[in-house]
Amino acid sequence: MTDSSPTPLAPKHLGQSSELPAAPEAAVLDYVPNPRAGELYLVRFVAPEFTSLCPVTGQPDFAHLVIDYAPGETIVESKSLKLFLGSFRNHAGFHEDCTVGIGRRLFDEMQPRWLRIGGYWYPRGGIPIDVFWQSGAPPAGLWLPDQGVAPYRGRG
Repeated sequence: MTDSSPTPLAPKHLGQSSELPAAPEAAVLDYVPNPRAGELYLVRFVAPEFTSLCPVTGQPDFAHLVIDYAPGETIVESKSLKLFLGSFRNHAGFHEDCTVGIGRRLFDEMQPRWLRIGGYWYPRGGIPIDVFWQSGAPPAGLWLPDQGVAPYRGRG
C-alpha cells in the first residue's frame, strides 16, 4: 500500500532526474509549504498541450488546461505537476474523467482553500468539449481573473 498524502518537506522530483510516470495513478505529486500561508492569493498553471487517449478509439485527444487555486498550507511543486500531467499521454479516459480527475486529485491531496480547472478540449468528430470543475465557491476577496481561453471557433 502506498501513502498518497502530501509530502510537504521532501520533494521527490525537485532537483532530481525523474522519469515520466507510466500512468496517472503512478505519479507522485509533491507539495511544499506555502511560503505565504495565511495570505489569500491565486496560483495559475496552464498546460496548453495536454494529451490523453480516447478510451474507445485509442486516438490522441488534446486539451488546453487551466488550473487555478488559492493555496492553503501547501503548494504543489511544479515539476511533479508537469510529470503528473504528462502521465496522461498513454491514459485512456474521457475528457470529463481526465479534467475532473486532475482537479479532484489536486484538491484532495493539497487541500487548498479553493481550486478550479478548465479543460478546453480540441474537437474530435467536429465537436469541441469544454469541461469545468471547482471545489466550491471561491473565497471572498480572491481576485479571480478570466481563464483567458476563447471558445473554439475553428478557422474563424
